[in-house]
Amino acid sequence: MAYETLLTELKDGVLTLTLNRPEQLNAYTAQMGIDLADAFVAADEDDAVRVVVVTGAGRHFCAGADMGSGSDSFGGDGDKLFGARKAPGPKGGFVGAIFACRKPSIAAINGGAVGVGVTMTLPMDIRIASEKAKFGFVFARRGLAPEAGSAWFLPRLVGLPQALRWCYRADVFDAQEALRGGLVSEVTAPEDLLARAQEMAREIAEETSPVSIAMVRQLLWRSAGEPDLFKVLAVDGPANMAMGASPDVKEGVAAFLEKRKPDFPGKVSRDMPPQYPWWD
Repeated sequence: MAYETLLTELKDGVLTLTLNRPEQLNAYTAQMGIDLADAFVAADEDDAVRVVVVTGAGRHFCAGADMGSGSDSFGGDGDKLFGARKAPGPKGGFVGAIFACRKPSIAAINGGAVGVGVTMTLPMDIRIASEKAKFGFVFARRGLAPEAGSAWFLPRLVGLPQALRWCYRADVFDAQEALRGGLVSEVTAPEDLLARAQEMAREIAEETSPVSIAMVRQLLWRSAGEPDLFKVLAVDGPANMAMGASPDVKEGVAAFLEKRKPDFPGKVSRDMPPQYPWWD
């Protein structure tokens, strides 16, 4: 599908989404939010998509909200930036779509990722960065508060003290600080970034069960803040009993014994265990 603000490419099970407003440093607009939400919903429903990689066209990932209207950019009814919240689509807009997606996602952060440009990556599962990447939770310097669910995601990812430091400072920091703070898992040379992200994505696509990955993704995200161990056990035990009788498990064991790559028959669209989605 063609999008106003995104380029898409599907190859070998890896869907690459490229934020495509390079002249505006890929600055975020309501249309970009709508496009991202639609792309992640479509990826969730398409069995041909195993992993989603998100990157930016040109020198930057996303320089934050488009402030082309100057000091009025965030005022009025906010349609230019926040209209995605009023548009038809998943609960929570693009944040909800990324979080609910059964396919894992990798952010390949190639340059500036500031404000919503960094918070949009937090519901994604893996973040890697170019040496030239810059990050900033700059809301307090603009008179705003953390958005896109970042007050929920960021402390879970990097811990509350680190989240508070970055949000109180509200400044821009480099890729090495992001690595030390746990925001990104690795830093690469700029020319190697996208290839590295796609390599990670292909490994997931080629070596793992799509149904298992869908369960891993939601179990880990939704259990991270669950205070009651027994609620988690009430889900993962019955789910694994159901999955243990599936053709995927037979294929996974056979591939291990025969020392070959697996060819899992299970499809996310039809073969999720009966417990899924347990939170409903």
